[in-house]
Amino acid sequence: MDYLFSFFRSSDILFQLELLLRIILACFLGYIIGYERKSRDKSAGMRTHAIVSLGAALIMIVSKYCFGDIPDYDASRVAAQIVSGVGFLGAGIIFVRNNMVSGLTTAAGIWTTAGVGMAIGAGSYFIGICAGLLVVFIQILLHRIRFLSAEPVRGYVKITTDHFDEVMTDMQAAFNKDKIKMLGFKINKSKPDIKIEFDLLYPSGYDKNSFLLLWSKDPRIHGISG
Repeated sequence: MDYLFSFFRSSDILFQLELLLRIILACFLGYIIGYERKSRDKSAGMRTHAIVSLGAALIMIVSKYCFGDIPDYDASRVAAQIVSGVGFLGAGIIFVRNNMVSGLTTAAGIWTTAGVGMAIGAGSYFIGICAGLLVVFIQILLHRIRFLSAEPVRGYVKITTDHFDEVMTDMQAAFNKDKIKMLGFKINKSKPDIKIEFDLLYPSGYDKNSFLLLWSKDPRIHGISG
């Protein structure tokens, strides 16, 4: 009963409202970060980022303010688990297909979104807001201005042909011309056709689809995919 009376004192109500404001603000910043991810059809979107940021802010508030009745308590112990916990969540977004890694940026964004929520939950509004907007700015800027984040892209090309020697020579010449690095290849000799799988490293900004379309018109190649 005494706790209820103390809760409804004006000073306590204002403090609780401030804590609620922190949670709402953290949720809003997470929503903004998630909106950018969802606009590019990423696996984790607005709801995921908003909930992660909200949860991080809530746990930060609980860690910082809800153990005052325990003498000599360490406010950082609960909050410290957010970093590892969200890291586990981000690992579920990263997947590997054909030796190509996807989801790293989104996973890093979720991890950073948790940091934004922690900053807001701790009451560092300026740092939290600036960090949240900076995340959105980096993701948008580096996506639209390619030369700022240009990097080679690894991929595989599989072809089926009955003119192995000719096609192999011409493909290697095409790779050298377009500055495509051949990391390796596999050959499966199943008559009458031979299947070749190239492990390639494309230069930044290279139009892989145009390359595949061009070679699909070669009558010596019976099938191509990548």
